[in-house]
Amino acid sequence: MNAVVLREVGGDLALEEWGDPSGTVLAVRAAGVNFADVLIRRGLYPQMPGLPYVLGSEVAGELDGRRVCAYTSSGGGYAERAGVDPQWVFELPEAASFAAGAAFLTTYLTAYIPLVSVPHAATVLVHAGSGGVGVAAIQLAKQRGAHVVATASTAEKREYALGLGADDARGYDELDDLCFDLILDPVGGETFTRSLPLLNPLGTIVAIGFAGGLWQDPSVQWLVGRNASVFGFYLGRLLRLRPELARARAEELLALWRDGGIDPPVGHTFALADARDAHALIEARRHVGKVVLEP
Repeated sequence: MNAVVLREVGGDLALEEWGDPSGTVLAVRAAGVNFADVLIRRGLYPQMPGLPYVLGSEVAGELDGRRVCAYTSSGGGYAERAGVDPQWVFELPEAASFAAGAAFLTTYLTAYIPLVSVPHAATVLVHAGSGGVGVAAIQLAKQRGAHVVATASTAEKREYALGLGADDARGYDELDDLCFDLILDPVGGETFTRSLPLLNPLGTIVAIGFAGGLWQDPSVQWLVGRNASVFGFYLGRLLRLRPELARARAEELLALWRDGGIDPPVGHTFALADARDAHALIEARRHVGKVVLEP
């Protein structure tokens, strides 16, 4: 079969012949591209796999005549066929596309689990509101009745966030007059540090990712003095250690999708052979919505 193979850190993403997976095998119709894949290619992911390696942890496709989305058993999503973990296979809603299925699990679980863990947030700030996690967070926070402000780096991206339901969209340096009960931050770096003073008393900031650089740790004294909290969220560890919680949340999200409450937006699709271009788009922060590969 054809697969996109990474042979060395920082190397090319080359379409090659690759051996068939074992176990429960799904015919891949779409594979989600996540920032974690970019970090693996760069050699910056905390738990680096051995190389050579086929990237891709979430896929959608056909399994035993069913249309499903799934997590792979150990990478391998950027391929025509992928081994999937049976406990992480979910039926797609009837009208859902495979591309939307590949845009669903990681981004929506990453946004949803923190949101339901802070249940009384009336005002929510979503950083990188046009990206995969950002668009999921906007839809889900609006479903929960919150007033949602999104940030994005360009006017085009801010318009995109507004089109998804955000009540307001601003640049990262246009927030000083606002305060929030909950901040969802997949950017990290300076954006995280500058967001801390925007928290209301008893507010929470969720540190999701570090696309903009590693975090500068806030002091406990500052957090105590401001009645604020930091919620660290790493989906991969949660899937391993609290699988029953994550599966229950995934089922809740699927029910919401089937009822029309959410609609995973696919911003860009690429052929497997163009996986390097998909990564370049994400690294340049020029994408909106989820980036998906289609074999």
